[in-house]
Amino acid sequence: MDQAIDKVLAKLDWMRDQRIWPNGLRYLWTDAFAVVLLASLYQQLRRDELLVEAESVVAEVERVLGRPRGFRIGEAPDRDGQYFHYLAMWVFALSRLGRIIPAYRAKAIQLVRDIHSSFVIPGTGVHWKMLEDLSAPYPGFGLGALDPFHGYVVYRLLDEDALAHEIGQMRIIVEKSYPSLTITQDLGLGMMLWMTHFFPEEPWARVQRERCLVILNRMWIAQPGYFCRELGHPTMKFAFTNFGVSIGIQAVEVWPERVVQLNSFFETYRFRRLVRYRCDYACNGVRIVFSRGIHPPA
Repeated sequence: MDQAIDKVLAKLDWMRDQRIWPNGLRYLWTDAFAVVLLASLYQQLRRDELLVEAESVVAEVERVLGRPRGFRIGEAPDRDGQYFHYLAMWVFALSRLGRIIPAYRAKAIQLVRDIHSSFVIPGTGVHWKMLEDLSAPYPGFGLGALDPFHGYVVYRLLDEDALAHEIGQMRIIVEKSYPSLTITQDLGLGMMLWMTHFFPEEPWARVQRERCLVILNRMWIAQPGYFCRELGHPTMKFAFTNFGVSIGIQAVEVWPERVVQLNSFFETYRFRRLVRYRCDYACNGVRIVFSRGIHPPA
């Protein structure tokens, strides 16, 4: 554990020296992982500067991406609108920071109350992307397959009593959709596995865990060691999405040798766009993988 922490701290120092992070354009998804990482490091090391930095990231995200209701996807001009799954991950990050400083838990609850009714169609589904002011769905986008699960999990982890109404609406959609849902892309598979480990005995979690592992096993390319993007595309691979799979398979405690192998492969792999940095950190039994430079598909 000490060696893993030392490696992460060294990479964080390098990022600061290179002005890669926390400088640069804000991006809600990766900043959410940053807050989780810094809060986790603080809980391990009790170094006040880590907590200060986590709060600084939150303040910058609020300043740059914050809107009257919710958060813009990113600072770049083409990162307009709001994604539900990005907001859900930000809620998770605030809830983790809120375990240390309760005011952030209150922020997370308020965020859920601000956005939920705009994204959720009760009994039907969750809009994947909304206009920036949440006045309407973003043109050309439909319902998110994983979004109800994401909301259901992070809402419950945040506060089952305060968010009982919202959780109930998400539970109905989850129970309606999980029997027929088959995920076929690497990042979605990894994130679903991560979600299942919080409530592993619930029927949706058992079904989806087994289904995701079967599909991922078929996507594993043993030499040199990565998960392909999707079945039928064995040479297509992305560092960002493989690290998402890494989170998921560590969450459900399978294939540790594959985690080592893919981390080793992507340590030096480059494809078209440079992967600017990566940090691995064991947190609550799950290695948090924080990447920037390759973003998930819009």
